[in-house]
Amino acid sequence: MAKILIADKIDEEGVKRLREVAQVEVATGLKPAELLERVKDCEVLVVRSATKVTREVIAAAKNLKIIGRAGAGLDNVDVEAAKARGIKVLNTPEAPTESVAELVMALMLAWARHIPLADSSMKQGKWLKSELMGTVLEGKTLGIIGAGKIGQLVGKKARAFGMRIIAQDCVVCSDFVKDTGCVYVDLDKILKESDYLTIHLPLTSETKGLIGVTQLALMKPTAVLINTSRGAVVNEAALIEALSDGKIAGACLDVFAQEPPVNSPLLKLPNVLLTPHVGASTHETQREAAILISKKIKEAIA
Repeated sequence: MAKILIADKIDEEGVKRLREVAQVEVATGLKPAELLERVKDCEVLVVRSATKVTREVIAAAKNLKIIGRAGAGLDNVDVEAAKARGIKVLNTPEAPTESVAELVMALMLAWARHIPLADSSMKQGKWLKSELMGTVLEGKTLGIIGAGKIGQLVGKKARAFGMRIIAQDCVVCSDFVKDTGCVYVDLDKILKESDYLTIHLPLTSETKGLIGVTQLALMKPTAVLINTSRGAVVNEAALIEALSDGKIAGACLDVFAQEPPVNSPLLKLPNVLLTPHVGASTHETQREAAILISKKIKEAIA
């Protein structure tokens, strides 16, 4: 039987399914030196986001055939090093779609109605009814950069709120256009017209720093940027400057260039709403990711 090392916690259903076809060891929270020792004999390594599958780890795993990431992104896996060794890399980009889309809607609503301030002020014994004048989402323009599965689902949910949908992507989806009335535009136009701008892109050499000083300068001073994809897609220093100078109204961020964002100026800015990379942190998504990655691994080793 194949030897599988699960180095990050995944839902027990996924572990159970893998044990049907392989010898499974669950060892989470390993230090780098411990991981190097544990991977020596394994044929399959399963991780989420905590474990970094570096070139060194891949070199130490002499028998490794498959790396399974129970989640969407692969930025914690040295894919090129794996490819050079002929190691198959599997992930589950479909698993967090619903959870991330719902988080985007929650962030927009929380921003529009000042929910964090309303809650904290109430608990401080304050009644800021007149100070908490909000806005509605209906009639606002939502720009979606990266209209893949998550971006499209955000668009469909936002359309139910009466928002106008525009998108920027290299592929035009006719069904998405039909369902939402979405109009595909270029990057400059989406930056200029969006009241809320949500980003749904993988982190690659092409997308790193995609939103920087020039792009932020094109946005409305009333616009809000939302990022639940990867922190480095946005130039964080440029975003901090734009927020500090009032070039854009605000930002809702679930991801950061460095996680956690220790000592980041973002933590002190009043016009940001921050969450600790919880886009995929729902029970349903974690169970789905574990089941999907176990299924893909079972098919690969069959």
